[in-house]
Amino acid sequence: MLILKTSDENFDVQFKELLKRGHMDMENVSKIVSTILLEIKNDGNHALKNHIEKFDKWTVGEDKNLEVCTDEMKKAYDALEPKLKDALQLAYDRIRSYHEKLLPKSWLDFEDNGTVLGQKVTPVDRAGLYIPGGKAAYPSSLLMNAIPAIVAGVKEIVVCTPAPNNELNPLLLAAMHLCGIQKAYKVGGASAIGAMAYGTQSIPKVDVITGPGNIFVATAKKLVFGEVNIDMIAGPSEIGILADSSSNPNFLAIDLLSQAEHDEMASSILITPSLEIAQKTHDEVYVWLEKLERKAIAEVSIRERGAIIVTKDMDEAIRLMNQIAPEHLEIMTAHPFDLLPYIRHAGAIFMGSYTPEPIGDYVAGPNHTLPTGGTAKFYSPLGVENFLKRSSIISMSKKGIEEIGEACALLAHTEGLGAHEASVLERLKS
Repeated sequence: MLILKTSDENFDVQFKELLKRGHMDMENVSKIVSTILLEIKNDGNHALKNHIEKFDKWTVGEDKNLEVCTDEMKKAYDALEPKLKDALQLAYDRIRSYHEKLLPKSWLDFEDNGTVLGQKVTPVDRAGLYIPGGKAAYPSSLLMNAIPAIVAGVKEIVVCTPAPNNELNPLLLAAMHLCGIQKAYKVGGASAIGAMAYGTQSIPKVDVITGPGNIFVATAKKLVFGEVNIDMIAGPSEIGILADSSSNPNFLAIDLLSQAEHDEMASSILITPSLEIAQKTHDEVYVWLEKLERKAIAEVSIRERGAIIVTKDMDEAIRLMNQIAPEHLEIMTAHPFDLLPYIRHAGAIFMGSYTPEPIGDYVAGPNHTLPTGGTAKFYSPLGVENFLKRSSIISMSKKGIEEIGEACALLAHTEGLGAHEASVLERLKS
């Protein structure tokens, strides 16, 4: 893991390399993904079954075998250890409570002249949730995607998740039961995105697709955008940490590794004005690394995309962190809320030494589906608004159109739109 100093002669070059972090080269896979999507669009379930046999190594047979039975979900939930069931319920309750506070409202504004303006907020009819599998199963991702849709009032939720060798994680099944999922399918990768975007004989077409995935899933989401809405194009996980001399190197080290263990492409960056903290954290990282079950993954991530940056002061540290715009940002300083006004770009911000990033992954309440790769500069975390749409409401009284109609007609006239102009003027004459 590199220790860089902003005073180093070649720092700018090294920092630009760090900013690339786990860049996904979608161009190299877009042709493959386009072919998969076209096959799903044209051949539906037949193509879906071929893809599952090729990628997930099991033979589907009858169409009904694509479905996850709700009885399986309930059995998995009932079989949970009491403490695990309580933990799942705690996560559900806290995530739901937080997202209920985010729910936007419809509204109407009445002007004195009788004009009424407003907005009507309605949920999409059907949402598609992609829940990744593969190296690990993520029941927490099901909660984080399903609960905002539930709070938004989506009537029909469709879940797709890969089932290598026709096997699903029992805790994922239990989470589906807790969320009341009625339609779930054992389909993964770009095939799942295509199935939800276009519809097949078994999987209904949805209005919006959310959820993280690998480069094939991300590319597929990008390609079907417009056919359906999507949440964001998410890449490998990442963490940025701002620390001062009061920070605990032990905490900093394990928090850096908490992202590194996700994926070899994950990025972990600590920025601090304290050289002592930088060196101690560096040493602690390698102590902790030896204790991790996922050492092989974390070691590659830390070696290739991990860094500790020593700055001249905290102002410089904040400036660099805003350039990074990390998915997760921990502020591990003596007075973290003093820094908050200066943070411009981050997916989720974790304040203080007793707020580790994993608390946000599971039970804090805010969503853990977050913008990565610097896209926090213009994307927000997944939320209820991803499952809602807004309609503008306009109602003009005769007095109201008399007050603003001439201006409208003049603007239409200058744009050369005669029917627009006449549409207003005829009402002014009436």
